[in-house]
Amino acid sequence: MAATTPAPTAVDAPHSLTSRLIAEAVGTFFLVVAVLGTALFSAPYIGFLAVAFAIGLVVLVGAYAFGPISGGHFNPAVTLGVAAAGRLPWRDALPYIAAQIVGGAVGSSLLAWIASTKAGAFAKMHAAGFASNGYGDLSPDKYSIVGAIIVEVILTALFVYVILGVTHLRAAAGFAPIAIGFTLTVIHLIAIPVDNASVNPARSIASAIWGGPDALGQLWVFIVFPIVGALIAGFTFRFLFDRKPSGDYLAPFDLAGDTPAS
Repeated sequence: MAATTPAPTAVDAPHSLTSRLIAEAVGTFFLVVAVLGTALFSAPYIGFLAVAFAIGLVVLVGAYAFGPISGGHFNPAVTLGVAAAGRLPWRDALPYIAAQIVGGAVGSSLLAWIASTKAGAFAKMHAAGFASNGYGDLSPDKYSIVGAIIVEVILTALFVYVILGVTHLRAAAGFAPIAIGFTLTVIHLIAIPVDNASVNPARSIASAIWGGPDALGQLWVFIVFPIVGALIAGFTFRFLFDRKPSGDYLAPFDLAGDTPAS
């Protein structure tokens, strides 16, 4: 009688969708509390450099903490880019995005609650847009919608390229969160003066909820264009960076299948 493969144990089984969604919600909650909390409470004293480092650090920590469970996306654009690259089943993308939006909204609501405990603080933050993304009059340095679109498409695409590269099977193990966190810091150093730096629709939705009608009116830009950038990166990554070599060159790994070359 042929030997049968033993059933996987609980340890061997992948994390359930419910566990992954909880990880995405908690991770996005943590991200929003960190980046918006720094922008609202600390940046008035020490500048936007603090926000850039806060987002990089929180993503680094969150990726180490929750990445082994869900992949550590914390960002609908990243989820769609990863799915476009074939790293996540499309059927899981919508639940991931829903969990991220809920986690982010809870995070910004917690900050609004904290702000309400000081007389006049919430009203001041609300009038200033609650650290929402924006262009034109809502841009920190008054950049137009064209500038915001360019920033969101290009920087989100670069961010997703980095994520796909450092999480590849051939990448150095254990260093992906560091590279991703520092990349996000650099992105925010570039983009904060332009449009307050989104590259994450969940973060933009979370802040716009409390940012008032003007922020909500411009929100579509920071949903649509980060997703456009992420999809460009996801659909082109394999063609640009993961192609099989030509000629007699024998690669250490099969670039199409991530298996040892024979």
